[in-house]
This record gives sequence, structure tokens and C-alpha cells, in this order.
Amino acid sequence: MYEYRAFVRKVYDGDTITVDFDLGFGITLGGQKIRLLGINTPEVRGPERPEGLKSRDALRAKIGNKWVKVKTTKDKRGKYGRWLGEIFINENEEELSINNWLLEEGLAKVYGKKK
Repeated sequence: MYEYRAFVRKVYDGDTITVDFDLGFGITLGGQKIRLLGINTPEVRGPERPEGLKSRDALRAKIGNKWVKVKTTKDKRGKYGRWLGEIFINENEEELSINNWLLEEGLAKVYGKKK
């Protein structure tokens, strides 16, 4: 597992964000797309639009233009060229998984391959 400090530049929808990774020593890797691992949210286009905008806006309010921690389980990209990861913030002196928060708020559903 890899952990990175990152600044959230854009929240595209409820499960895709763009971040700038802080790699330390003054080195930044900017404009990296992250797909939130293990969850799926409604799309912001098409028939799911109202629910998709609700998920996106809630995620924007929670992490938009803020520093987060990104944990990845792979050092390669997913199907659409995005890094797959879990996002964390500190809230009330506790580490909060944004992926789990979206599930708990009913803004996302569990996503994964069936065995």
C-alpha cells in the first residue's frame, strides 16, 4: 500500500477527483486523476444526473480545494487511466475514509468485481 499527501484540485463526480500529489522535497506531481476505490456513484450525465450532482456536490463540499491523504493498493492505473485509491481526511481529530463516508451517507454503492 502506498500513501501520499495530495491537494484536491477538482471533483469531477462522486467517485473521480483530480489531485496534485506532494512527493516531498518540493516535488509535486500535478493533475492526477483518482478513482475512489470500491465505490460507485451515479453519473453526472444522463438519467442519473440529479443523484450524480448530489453526490458530486457533497464530495466537493467535503474535500474540494483541501489537503487529503490518498492510499493506493497498486502502483498502476485502472481501466480508464486513473489511479485507484481511498481518500482520507482528518475530522474531529479522527481519520475519516471519504470512500466509506460516501457509502454511509447513501451517496455511493459498493463497487467491485463479482467472484
